[in-house]
Order: sequence, then C-alpha cells, then structure tokens
Amino acid sequence: MDPKQRVKELQRLLKTYNYEYYVLDNPTVSDQEFDALLHELIRLEEQYPELRTEDSPTVRVGSVVIDKFEKVEHDHPMMSLANAFNEEDLRSFDQRVRKVYPNATYNIELKIDGLAGSIKYEGGSLVLGATRGNGVVGENITTNVKTIKSIPLSINYILPLEVRGEIFMSKKSFEKANNDRLSEGQEPFKNPRNAASGSVRQLDSKIASKRGLDMFIYSIVDPASHGLTSHKQSLAFAKDLGFKINPLSTTCTSIDDVIEYIDTYTNKRHDLSYDIDGIVIKVDDVTMYDTIGYTAKSPKWAIAYKFPAEEVITRINSITFQVGRTGQITPVANLDPVIVQGSTVSRATLHNEDYVIDKDIREQDYVVIKKAGDIIPEVVRVVTERRTGNENPFHMISQCPVCGSTLVRNEGEADHYCMNPHCEAKKIESLIHFASRKAMNIEGLGDRIIEQFFNDGLVQSIPDIYTLHNHRMDLVVKEGFGQKSIQKLLDNIEASKANNLDKLIFGLGIRHVGEKVSKVLASNYPSLEAFFDCKIEDLTAIDEIGDVIASSVYHYFHDEDIKNMLLQLHMLGLNTSYTSNIQQKAEFSGKTFVLTGKLEQYKRDEAKQLIESMGGKVSGSVSTKTDYVVAGTDAGSKLTKANQLGVTVLTEDEFTALLEK
Repeated sequence: MDPKQRVKELQRLLKTYNYEYYVLDNPTVSDQEFDALLHELIRLEEQYPELRTEDSPTVRVGSVVIDKFEKVEHDHPMMSLANAFNEEDLRSFDQRVRKVYPNATYNIELKIDGLAGSIKYEGGSLVLGATRGNGVVGENITTNVKTIKSIPLSINYILPLEVRGEIFMSKKSFEKANNDRLSEGQEPFKNPRNAASGSVRQLDSKIASKRGLDMFIYSIVDPASHGLTSHKQSLAFAKDLGFKINPLSTTCTSIDDVIEYIDTYTNKRHDLSYDIDGIVIKVDDVTMYDTIGYTAKSPKWAIAYKFPAEEVITRINSITFQVGRTGQITPVANLDPVIVQGSTVSRATLHNEDYVIDKDIREQDYVVIKKAGDIIPEVVRVVTERRTGNENPFHMISQCPVCGSTLVRNEGEADHYCMNPHCEAKKIESLIHFASRKAMNIEGLGDRIIEQFFNDGLVQSIPDIYTLHNHRMDLVVKEGFGQKSIQKLLDNIEASKANNLDKLIFGLGIRHVGEKVSKVLASNYPSLEAFFDCKIEDLTAIDEIGDVIASSVYHYFHDEDIKNMLLQLHMLGLNTSYTSNIQQKAEFSGKTFVLTGKLEQYKRDEAKQLIESMGGKVSGSVSTKTDYVVAGTDAGSKLTKANQLGVTVLTEDEFTALLEK
C-alpha cells in the first residue's frame, strides 16, 4: 500500500480505537493489536516525516521538551466556586437562587479531585492547553495535554471552542505510577491529585505521557455562541464532539433531590475508579447566569458541596518529638500507616503537652485520625474501649532530643522550647522554612536536600544558600544531581533574590511573625534598613501589631548577629525593599470598613482580604472614623451604633456592587 494511504488509514484506526478505549470505555481491539498498529505508524512517520500530522496518535507518546511553562491569560476568568459543607448551606444556596429564578433546575456533577484545565480549539485543531493558575493567568501545558488520550487532538467543529474540565489520575494509574517510582528508587506520590498536578507540569512531555492522565470535561465557555441554552445541552454537545463526559452527571428539579444524590455518592465515593472530594451543583439554564449574577470571585448560580473530613482508626506505635525552627518542641504520633482522604498517613501532630494530656493519648492506643481541612493529619480522639492495659502513658521530655539542652516552658504558654541558638535541628528547620513556597519559594530546595546540604557543610546559614554556586563541583559528585538539575536549582536560588521584602521577612522565621504580619510590617517599614531603627512604641502603633509581636520584632532586628546576616544578604543581591501590590481603588483607598452580621456571599476573612487588597482597612468596632459598615443578616449593636453615628451602611449586595465598580 502507498505509504501516504497507509499512514492515513493507521491514524484513522488508532483514533477510533483510542476513542473507544478511553472515552467510551468499550475497546473493540486488544492492547496488543493497538500497540502493533501504533508502532507501525511510528515507523512510517519516522521514515516519512512529511506525513506526520499535528493530530496524529503518535503525539500521545510525548516527545517535546520545553525550558519552562509560559504564562497564559484566560479570555474568560476561571472562577472558583463557593463551598457548602452541610444541608443548611445547600438550602440557603437554593433559596438565593429561587429568589431570582423560582423555576430553577440543577445539574449535578461529581467533583473530581484533580486540577482544573482549559483547552482551546481553532479550526477543529487543539491549539492550547492551560492550567487554572490564579483564575486570571495560568500556565501553557499544551504539550502535556496532547498526551492525555481522552482529549481529542482534533474535532469536527471549525468555530473557535474552549472547553474546561478536570485533569486527574485514576486510582489504577496512580498505583502504577507509584510502582514505577518505587522501582526507580524515587519517593512515591502522596495522592492522585498531587500526582496529576506534578505530571501536567513536567517539562518533558514523554514523562507526562507515561502517567496515565485523564480528563472529564465539565463546561463549554460562552455556550451561547454555540447555540447552547442549558448546561445539560452543553455536556451533550461536548460528548458529540468526542470529549469525555462524566456519565454520573444528572439533573435535579429540587434541592431535596440534590441532597439525596449527595447522600448516595458520599457513601459510594470509595467504590469509584477515581477520587472525588465533593459534588458540584449548577443551575442548568445557562441563559440565567448573568441574571443570577456573580460575587467578586464566584458565580452565584453554582456551589461546591465538600465532603466532611474522613476519619479512620489506626494505632500509635510511638510518640516522638520534633524540633521546629523557633525551637518549639512538638510531640508527633508515629502510626500504623493508613489511607486518609486518598493519601497514606503514618504520622500525625499532637501539638503540645496539654493536648496529649487532655485527650489522654498513649503509645499503643487506637485513635481516630482525620485531616484537618482535608490537609493536616491530627488525632481526634482515643478509642478507649480498645485499650488492653499495655498502653504507655505520655511523659513530656525535659531536654531537646537533638542538642540535649534543657527545655523551657514559659508561664501562660502551652509549648516547650529549645533555647540553644546552636541547635542543629533549629538551624535545619529555619533553612527549610526560608526556602518554602510561602516564603522565598526556592523550588528544588526541599526538606531532604537542605538536610543533606547542611550535614555536608554546604549550607549552614541563610547566606550560604546564595553562595551555593561556588560549590558546583561539590554538587556534581553527589548522587542524584545532574548538571541540568544543579543549574535549575541555582537559577531558582538566583530568581528568589527578586522576591518582595514581605517574603524575606516571613522567610526569616521571626517568632510570632506569620505571612500576614510580614506584609503589614513591610508596608510600614518598606526597606530592611528601616527595621534596624524600629522602636517598640512605633511597632505597637501599627494595626494588628500587639505587644508580643512588637517585642519579638524589635529584639530580632536589634541583634548584632542578625544585622550582620541581613547586611550580608543585601550584599549578595537580595531585594530588601517593599513594593505594594495593592490595587488602590478610590472607593476603598484609605477607607475604614466594619463587617457585622452573617454574610452569605463571603466568608468574613474573604471580605476582609478583598477590602485590604483594594487599599481599605477593616476595623472591629464602629466609631466616627468608620466610613462603611457592611451589614449581613442578624446584624446587632454595630449596626445600631452605625445608624446613631450616621455611618454609611451597605447591604451585602451593595458591598458587592462597590467591589465590582
């Protein structure tokens, strides 16, 4: 057969078989037959490269290597959904919708535990794949998206089309990926969500192609431009074009039906072949979306029900102690490994001595474990009825488990501290904190790498991180460090020098100074040198800075060794000034807001962050200096006082309008 005709025939067959297997879940040929045809096509395209098309099934194998991911600005923001945690939240959502749209019906979908992605087609060809990012700007992951076999590389539709959905890893693919990593001597992935997220951000698409990623499409962007009037219709449209749609999506005419569906899949979720962390509820009639409206960050016509934190029972084998960067000693329960919310848990924090004693937690106890906020494992309670008498009562240590110095517990505090400034554990934890994502965000300088560098004498202090380039030859001879990985690490270290001052302050690990306080301090002391002359009375005059924080900051920056270290960082090229990223809005800039009552559209912290992000301030009390009081339901004495003083009172909708203005 003519090579050109054979290539076309192979491409057609493989596309059909691929669709049957990955989208319809109904293969008509064996894996061996499929592989034989694919290998034949690969050989022909290598022999006749001019016959290889952009949508050839061989693209799925992955062969593109890129230097970095480019930023992509979304034409339509990828908004996050407001959350519901119980039946009351769901019924409140339903009431708000029906005030605007009494005859609403809902489309219900499983909330896949993966990462949101957007895919664009032009002239029927896939031209862009992007992550959600911050909702406005994401990353270009086109080369890796093309390796996902459930995503069509071309569609029979010539108009521009953007679809969105969830990229995920099935439980089977997750297990295979971890077996592969273990056989290669690598750490296994913690859970399918992390595995999927890491896979789509591989610079080498060949690696991504081996991870078995999948994608369910859950929306069409701008459905009206495609003649679509309902969400159900949009899903059917996507399915007809060859996209994979979750078959468990359905429509409900009442909130009672929605709650029944949620109850069903709360119990069935572990039987699914992929992880879910909730249920998404959307008004089905897309023509009503603008009428129902939006908050500053979420659509009002949709909500995500989040499953309650899962609790499991396991046994505490031993209780050990961990030294933090400030010297804080934390008891840690070492557990029989158990899967909680899709990831294996073998350790859980016990916080402090009082926490352990109050709950009477002992070694060899059976305990209930859950993930606080679905993230951090903690012990909820002891299963006392399973005690045998062989359990060991807890005793708090009196000496640091690393350096042996006597621990101190200050009056009125729950925690014990190692006060030895030369304790190696404190130094290592301080370095780990400095390089962490929320601080200086030095990718590649993780916990184990820092510990290894510390033990080898390469990084003993923060400035040593920025002189690591002088030890390139020491790094080259280390196992697991190639020239590319070394260069990438050094590039990331160099890039971190440009971070804003608040990141540096947070990274320094000053006691009582968290991420938020770091921003407050940097906005009031916009250069590092200004801190050297700070006074306690000036610090306490700043909103949100109390006596304890002020004292800690003052003594930190007046320590001569600290000063010398910070000046050294400045000499090494680190940015030591602060540039505000607040978007000043005339309606908010310099204005003081007070929040009172129950807000339906915002959590209190969210509303506060929005106000502060636009240049406003939030106070806890009403006075003549208050500019606006935002009053939710059940507003009390603050609303009364605002009316007495003649302060402008905003309803929640008026507050939203002000934000949108």
